[in-house]
Amino acid sequence: MSFFSLLSNTRLGMAAFLCLTPLVVGSAPAFGMQPLAAPEAPPKAAAEPAGLIVPSLPADASPEELLAFVEGLLPPKQQPRSREEMLDYIRGAARLAVEAADRVLDQAKADEEIYAKAAKLKLESLGGLGQLGEEGAADAMAAFAATLAKSPVKALAVEGKRMLIVGEAQKMFSSRDFSSAPTVIQQTAELLAADPDDLQTAGLAMQLTGAMEQIPGGEEMAAAAMTTFGELFKKSDNERIQMLSKSFEGKLRLLSLPGKPMEIKGTLLGGEVFDPAMLAGKVVLVDFWATWCGPCVAEMPNIIEQYKKYHEKGFEVVGISLDEDKAEVEEFIADNEIPWTILFAGKGWQDPVAEFYGISGIPQLVLIGRDGNVITLDVRGEKLGEMLAKLFKDAG
Repeated sequence: MSFFSLLSNTRLGMAAFLCLTPLVVGSAPAFGMQPLAAPEAPPKAAAEPAGLIVPSLPADASPEELLAFVEGLLPPKQQPRSREEMLDYIRGAARLAVEAADRVLDQAKADEEIYAKAAKLKLESLGGLGQLGEEGAADAMAAFAATLAKSPVKALAVEGKRMLIVGEAQKMFSSRDFSSAPTVIQQTAELLAADPDDLQTAGLAMQLTGAMEQIPGGEEMAAAAMTTFGELFKKSDNERIQMLSKSFEGKLRLLSLPGKPMEIKGTLLGGEVFDPAMLAGKVVLVDFWATWCGPCVAEMPNIIEQYKKYHEKGFEVVGISLDEDKAEVEEFIADNEIPWTILFAGKGWQDPVAEFYGISGIPQLVLIGRDGNVITLDVRGEKLGEMLAKLFKDAG
């Protein structure tokens, strides 16, 4: 993993940065003792690892050598002894990257490719440091991004504007103050409108939307982002970006479900056509799941408990499997004594119902009321039992 690819994933939140750390740690070889040449010699005690040390920049390196040196810092050459040590090393490497970038920027011209690489390195390194709590890093990133945004070199200006949006988004999510969300969406949309084929800006739009969707009560905000970005994605000649538009269309259907009926159709695991009429007048939980999904499996005991408690009172569950292997689903159902209806298309993520509703993460639970209209999309864990207790209490 290069320095660029590691730090470029730090953009929207601390969690995005820290989740990469186990991958870096795991990629380093484990310490071990080499066999001794003389069998009769007593074994030597293993030396205590010296710890991770960030080297100094070479004094007389060329711009190309400086960037190559920095990219070689991650992953570290030694195994870190702790997560904290790894994070300290990453901080040191990021500070060194900023220093190297400044040296390159001082030597290169603004229209040279290496200048653009150094500018990107500085932005991403400052962004990573900001998320790790480095005092002044976020402000330094914003100031440098603002300078780049005024550059006569188009690529630099776009990168600067993009990182200004990233900085504002980081503040928004860390403070949980989403009053600036419309501005962040609009600024991203302006960049997309200027270049609908820009994969980096399209990726930023996707990150923003996904992060908004995960905020409790953020459905309206996420829907606004999807509507805005989706229309711009349609104008792109890039097939990957056009596919994002289709995904957003499905997601918008999902987010707009509360208060409306949900279309459920397909084939049962046994091959019969599913009849939605069986759900009329009942409280229904629709569960998008798969046998290979750990959180889905972890949610099953809770759903089984609620099913046993309320089924006789009019509670039904419809599971929509995103598996591809029918035998694995049948075995799982038998082993776990799953009593409810299972729809199975055998197409994984391309399941027709999942595609129609833009399902990109599971488990996705949808609770439907007796009137056939969706009540909520947020009903995992304890929320399911609390909601069902209220629904069936109200029904007497």
